[in-house]
Amino acid sequence: MPGHAGGAWAASLGAAALLGAAASASVSALLMRRWRRKPRMVQMPHPHWKPTDPQPHPFPTDVYIEYDTARETKSSAYPLAISVITPRPIALISSCNKEGQFNLAPYSYFNCVGHDPFTLVIGINRSGTRGGGKKDTLANIEETGEFVINIMSEWFVEAANHACGDFDSSVDELALAGLTPIASKRVKPPRVKESAVHMECKLVQVIDTPNAAGQPALAIVIAECVMLHVHEGVAGRSPSGSLVVDPIRMRPVCRLGGTMYGRVNELYNIGRPNSKQAHVGPADYTPPF
Repeated sequence: MPGHAGGAWAASLGAAALLGAAASASVSALLMRRWRRKPRMVQMPHPHWKPTDPQPHPFPTDVYIEYDTARETKSSAYPLAISVITPRPIALISSCNKEGQFNLAPYSYFNCVGHDPFTLVIGINRSGTRGGGKKDTLANIEETGEFVINIMSEWFVEAANHACGDFDSSVDELALAGLTPIASKRVKPPRVKESAVHMECKLVQVIDTPNAAGQPALAIVIAECVMLHVHEGVAGRSPSGSLVVDPIRMRPVCRLGGTMYGRVNELYNIGRPNSKQAHVGPADYTPPF
């Protein structure tokens, strides 16, 4: 009977393997369906709101926890900062030094702060693992005055995230993450082909900000976008005919607290209130740009 028992055991293992494979395939199919589920336009949260209508917070108390940034530690400030300022756009920055060594890293202390001139700002803290030294991105930008911001989309978020590792300056993160460099038009650093939007940038100014001990801690990088590339697959036109990016097709990702990312699932329009109207219901908002 041992042979029979062995055969039954083998059959059981085979059945379990098939079930496991089927479950894995089912999970993969579910994840793929969710990924393919396109973001959608929905109605604003409170379409019947009128000026002076109360909109209180939903919590049962009015207790606020105070956090004195001058008294608290740097280590506690970081998780709080990145969980408070959300969602944050992500600049996947490609840069290179004068020798042509490429570097790629994502930064979410980033935003556009003006369109005339087309100005972008990135905050780059000193590296804690390098004894407070400069990160490769900052060193390259200061050395060459050029870089490219590639906007991250969900279809390559894992590869882009892989570039955030604390790798040695000799490591080419584009190659390591399996991403594809393509030539830029106005600057030397390459663009990332997998990204649907690239912004070629020239350095305007670096503002070094010291910490409470007077040590260099933060570089505020101010740059001008001198060339912008929008893939035709995500390009659209505003009602006035201006080139815009369609967020539904671009599928941008954002950063939240910890290691958390977010996706855009639902979008809604809320126009600016029409100053000539005392009653600004949905029909009285200005149209989209």
